[in-house]
Amino acid sequence: MGRHYDLAIVGGGIVGLGHAVAALRRGLTVAVVDRASGVNGASIRNFGHLCVTGQEGEARAYAELARELWLTLAREAGFWLRETGTVVVAQAPDELAVLEEFRDRRGGHDVRMLTTAEVRERIPVADGVALGGALLPADLQVDPREAAAAIARWLDAHGVDFYWQTTVTGVETGKVHTSRGRLSADAVVVAVNHDVDQLFPGIAEAHGIQRCGLDMMLVDAELERPLSSPVLTGWSLTRYAGFAHTPSAGALRARLSEEQPELAELDVNQMYTQRPDGTLIVGDTHYRGDDVTPFQSERAFELLLERTAALFGAERLRVRQRWQGVYASAPDEFLVASPAPSVRVVSVTTGIGMTTGLGLADRVVDELFSAAPGVLTTAGNARAR
Repeated sequence: MGRHYDLAIVGGGIVGLGHAVAALRRGLTVAVVDRASGVNGASIRNFGHLCVTGQEGEARAYAELARELWLTLAREAGFWLRETGTVVVAQAPDELAVLEEFRDRRGGHDVRMLTTAEVRERIPVADGVALGGALLPADLQVDPREAAAAIARWLDAHGVDFYWQTTVTGVETGKVHTSRGRLSADAVVVAVNHDVDQLFPGIAEAHGIQRCGLDMMLVDAELERPLSSPVLTGWSLTRYAGFAHTPSAGALRARLSEEQPELAELDVNQMYTQRPDGTLIVGDTHYRGDDVTPFQSERAFELLLERTAALFGAERLRVRQRWQGVYASAPDEFLVASPAPSVRVVSVTTGIGMTTGLGLADRVVDELFSAAPGVLTTAGNARAR
């Protein structure tokens, strides 16, 4: 590992890869170090749903930038992506009220209200289930099992050096200490998702970072026809900031919690995406702690399947796979810390890493390398390179 790099990245998930993409586009030399043998964490254990429209504030800015990067990378790296938006299925008047308020705030271009018939044209929900809904045209979808890996291969083909199966034991200005020796770089980004506490426990504690576990499934379902897009439900409207900050969201949350207390206890986001092979990704629940128990509740899966059968009127659901995802969770949506000059610790500390990670990474690299040519920004100062 004797080569010197402009940027060394610890972590090969979508946030780490986003930093590599941003650095490569700026003509920088880049190394990525990861203890796994390939992309294997939260970046493949998700819905592949890029929920651009539902974000607010800083997250919205990152999501909109990430959207353009996803579109470009899909073409250049050659992975499946579809621009079909998202359909939100409203099953009660209070869910419609949240969507109408959200439409009033964002405008009809970003949020198109749908009638019951229009929802059924797009999504094969059961008769009598949908009162209406909304289309969020800007949202995207990728296959999470191939997208991040395709980006890593594309980066590798364009000169980024990957050090897989390499454990990082310490980071300081200009140096990354690993199980294979020392790597030197002008700047270092640590993007290890929920494992911030493994290298920087003080930062993890100061920012309240915990691990959030979630239960998900891959399901064969006999639907009338394929889904035209990802599907969100009333539970989703209580989670994403854009919907959750509407005036009617509190009453919706209270009603759902009263009517479906088991789902509320599981902190459910009932949503669906359909992979190119036709299988449905179904989920998900959320449970948090410093560590995540590996023991998943079968009741959680039963409830998710019950809600799926009711929504789509599906008589036969066959579970192909179950899995547990883990991501970083904290009071704030993003962590960007500078424990030493030219070192950044970066994490998306909620479940929107695929949606926002590429945009966040682009901003961090821009901040690190935005000074005049030959100069690197270092925590408010600059030094000659």
